[in-house]
Amino acid sequence: MKIGKTIYHVKSCSSTNDIAKELILHGAEEGTVVISEAQEKGRGTKGRQWLSIPRKGIYLSVILRPQKTDVSILPLLAGVAVIDSILESTGIRVYLKWPNDIVWDGKKLGGILSESCFAGKHLHYFILGIGLNVSHLKKDFPEEIRDFATSLRLISRKSMKKDALLEKILHTLNLWYDIFLESHARKIIRAVENCSPFSSGDIIEVETSRGQETGVYQGIDSHGRLILEIQGEKRSFLATEILSPIQKKGE
Repeated sequence: MKIGKTIYHVKSCSSTNDIAKELILHGAEEGTVVISEAQEKGRGTKGRQWLSIPRKGIYLSVILRPQKTDVSILPLLAGVAVIDSILESTGIRVYLKWPNDIVWDGKKLGGILSESCFAGKHLHYFILGIGLNVSHLKKDFPEEIRDFATSLRLISRKSMKKDALLEKILHTLNLWYDIFLESHARKIIRAVENCSPFSSGDIIEVETSRGQETGVYQGIDSHGRLILEIQGEKRSFLATEILSPIQKKGE
């Protein structure tokens, strides 16, 4: 299996994940990629909109069908692949804010949106959606998010070769997906922790279904869950969001 062996290019769509689901219904093989120049209803996590300006960013989805039931680290794997690709292609060091935000200097550069379908315990499909701001100028972002969003062009102050970066992302995704299939989860988790803007011992705040909680960051476990020490007890979180660091270790 090779990610990107079959690629569907479209000028615009509601979202590349939606196109991927349609292709699955028609028997699309694992590794099929959907790339769009724009998305009319690009989605982020928790139902948020992902701004997908025509020809400014990379908007893609990958269809996967691993013969595994635990696929919780796949979105993290995708984040690592994107970060590695950016570093190799541009020399820019960006970070993966658990679980799915690609950030630089506290600003959002990209994100991963995953969707899956199970029949009982059998995985029918897994879709990795990737959105990355590449050529956006500050004026391209709505005023309400200009202080919180960025692009590779804004960071580097140079024009970006989007096609070359896209090719690198697909290549690097292949490498990391092979590592996943070979059951080297620990290697993936180490890479995720190396890409984190947080260090062990930092105090961070998270938003959970039960409200906000504050704890000491202890890394990521083998299932991709966030580990926090709260009142002396180590707890794992999956369906939650990091709001902000409260205090860096040693400060």
